[in-house]
Amino acid sequence: MEALRQDDPRRFGPYTVLARVRETASAVQYLAHDASAADTADGTADHTVVITAARPELAALPAFRRRFEAEARTADRLAGGWVQPQLATCTDDGELWTAVAYVPALTLADAIDAAGPLPERAVRILGAGITETLSRVHATGAVLEGLAPRTVLLAADGPRLTAFGPLGAAADAEARTGGQLSVRLGYLTPEQVEGETAGPASDLFVLGLLLAYAATGTTPLANGPTAEAAERIAHAEPELGAVPEDLRGLIARCLAKDPAERPSSGTVAAELALEGAAGLARGGWLPEQLSKTLAEQESRVRELVSKGAADERADSPAGTAPRASLTEPADATPDSPATGAPGDGGLGEDTRTTRIGSVGSPRAPEPDRPTTQLSIPRERTGPPDRLPVVLPPVAPLVPRPLPAPAAAIPTPPPPPVTPTPAPAPSSSSSSSSSPSAALDRRTLLFGAAAGAAGLIVGGGGVLALGSNGSDAPDDGKPAPSPSGPTVAGLPPKPRWVYGHPEAEPAPLTAALWRDRLLVLTGETQASAVDLRTGRRLWECPDAAKGQAALAAGDAFCFVAGPSEFLWLSPKDGTVAHRVAYENEFEGAPFLTVSDVIGQSGPAIWFTGSHKVTVKAKKPKKGKKRGKDTQVVTSFLFAYDIVRRKELWRTPVPTGRESTTPAYQLIAVRPDDIVVRQKSATLTPGDVKAAKGKAVFRGFDRTSGKLLWTKSFGTVGPDGAAVGDDQGLLYAAAGDALQSFEMPTGKPKWTLNGTPGSVFGTPVPAGALLHTTSRNQEVGAVERESGKLRWRRSTEAVPGGWAPVVTVSSSGSTVLAAGDAQVTAFAAADGRRLWKFQDIGVQDPKGATVTAPYRVLAFGKSAVVQRERMFYAFPVK
Repeated sequence: MEALRQDDPRRFGPYTVLARVRETASAVQYLAHDASAADTADGTADHTVVITAARPELAALPAFRRRFEAEARTADRLAGGWVQPQLATCTDDGELWTAVAYVPALTLADAIDAAGPLPERAVRILGAGITETLSRVHATGAVLEGLAPRTVLLAADGPRLTAFGPLGAAADAEARTGGQLSVRLGYLTPEQVEGETAGPASDLFVLGLLLAYAATGTTPLANGPTAEAAERIAHAEPELGAVPEDLRGLIARCLAKDPAERPSSGTVAAELALEGAAGLARGGWLPEQLSKTLAEQESRVRELVSKGAADERADSPAGTAPRASLTEPADATPDSPATGAPGDGGLGEDTRTTRIGSVGSPRAPEPDRPTTQLSIPRERTGPPDRLPVVLPPVAPLVPRPLPAPAAAIPTPPPPPVTPTPAPAPSSSSSSSSSPSAALDRRTLLFGAAAGAAGLIVGGGGVLALGSNGSDAPDDGKPAPSPSGPTVAGLPPKPRWVYGHPEAEPAPLTAALWRDRLLVLTGETQASAVDLRTGRRLWECPDAAKGQAALAAGDAFCFVAGPSEFLWLSPKDGTVAHRVAYENEFEGAPFLTVSDVIGQSGPAIWFTGSHKVTVKAKKPKKGKKRGKDTQVVTSFLFAYDIVRRKELWRTPVPTGRESTTPAYQLIAVRPDDIVVRQKSATLTPGDVKAAKGKAVFRGFDRTSGKLLWTKSFGTVGPDGAAVGDDQGLLYAAAGDALQSFEMPTGKPKWTLNGTPGSVFGTPVPAGALLHTTSRNQEVGAVERESGKLRWRRSTEAVPGGWAPVVTVSSSGSTVLAAGDAQVTAFAAADGRRLWKFQDIGVQDPKGATVTAPYRVLAFGKSAVVQRERMFYAFPVK
């Protein structure tokens, strides 16, 4: 970190710049603070950010701007887990920057430079964290291409990834004549040396280089003359004698020359840390020296921010650098500039000031010596022996077909989530005649120093992007694939993957029909997907904005639309019957129907309301007659969707502001149904009368008569609750889960949860009750006694909503769907079976995916949904 230079910006949007952090090939990073948003005790760290601003000479290039914007969108999609979410992005004319929250951290290069190789446990956590993110990327068949010593950060609670894509991992980036952009990557893979396109396996090769570097302080295959280095990358075996024995085999597999022989990211994650990086990192994971450095760094930043805030309050003149001291300590040893190959344009460290976290003389082993340039002469007219890869001019997370493996190559372990895309012609057979090959012949291939703290890397390709480069992404859909064997910790290979078309809005609802169809409703139509193949079968525009696709016997799929009930043919989606609400329900003109709350056999239950005119009373003699008034009357309905006939209706209180009350079905029992009104539709009078407690109601299933109204313990209006057919209610109260008899309210048992957490809605299954909590824990309790059988963490970050639990049809597997992942457990003993994460397949210019995961179980499968992506996994 150093003081601001005279030409450095002083503000980025709402952020006041405090200091320079580091300079990379494509951007400059600044420490900044939003003083206007400060609300912490000292008004500092919670609004401290790191700004990554494009270098001005590059920001002026249209090709660079497109790449920068695409990679910013990619980083948005990866946010969560070990990826820092972007707080702001600016791509206006003249400005190109992103902001992420400041987290005390060191780059991998800085950490090795400061404290030497990492211990084996730290290397495992580092690799597990990276591969957990790679699994999300590779789930779509896409490639990250953004791993480099400067894009991997070490924080106190685990690794972080930042600056994704070629720009983040660039060892060199420069503007060229004609509006072109030249980018040289820090790492090269054997397939790229051979001129082939990078695939997901390429990320694993780079991961192997990073892990070897983290474990030994040196990078395999990169020392010596450049020509020899490139030859070793393509053909020689890496020297891994200094790598810890337990890691040596895994890293060697990652560095396999043939991409098909490298393990998948999910396999590596499971082998490094089956319990997940977060679980293994609990209690600290970094060497003491690095932990101390992080603490000192945070202290310095807080001091700097406090000083900057004080300067702002004192109305310091705009355009002056913060007055906080950034001078180098007297006993610190300046870092030497990184030494690059002649003419490589590499960036050296500024030695005038100390970087964040500098701890004096580095103790790391001397890294590999810089290598010289390896170039393919421009005047060469014939095809070169090896063609460097030309990276696509848009975000690297757009899925594209991968080369098919040769028949003689052993089949690699199954990938974590997605089936193999349809084979494409091998790049080796088409490179000489393709347009990209022509561009390859005009590019350079380097092997040179490129990294913080003098780290020497293996080489990279020059990316020549014209200012009129195409931004059109591939639009291929994942192809169906048979399932494969389950590897411990990895999700099984999906039976099929379905991506909802980008041209249509994301589905509003998803439901299973007779274990044969996945029925999706949306703003423009309903559609159906074959559960056997994952193929879309039909669309029905008449069922637009519908919900609750239910089975009406074996003949029809029932959909409740905004103004009518529809019965669709499951074969082709045509409308066989339709009933408008205003015609079907006698005495209830202009009926407004809320969501269907539940179904049992042919009967469904829903709430509806309509306006009733109340005539004014007859006036007394000599008085004027008053005005008629309109009041809203609400009912709970029961309706037979097979016979298309109303069964009964019973009056219920109207909701807030005279709206239709929304009900939640709590239990279906032989003689009655139990419901609770959703708190958002309760009137202020209802809330006051309930004294902060939830009110449950029981209605006779045959007549609809209200049988009882009851509150249970201290269960609140929003407390998670579910009942069973045996007359028991299970509900969250505080940080405990309680069981009551219905309708007496007699307590049965209490299960205490993890302090500070709240239980979510449990799921009865046989003799067990499967629980979930906001601490991201899933468990099993005996329904009768409340005895805890097991409780396990999903290893997701605690907080937010509790995962939604789904039990497989056989009752053997429990699937917990949260905001960040789906985790599968063995129902009997809580063994963690696998977890699944996905970023979704979508247009790089589309909206960021923030939707939580959902699970729908049927037969021996479970459909996992995240917004418009659906995966059918085999489950027990």
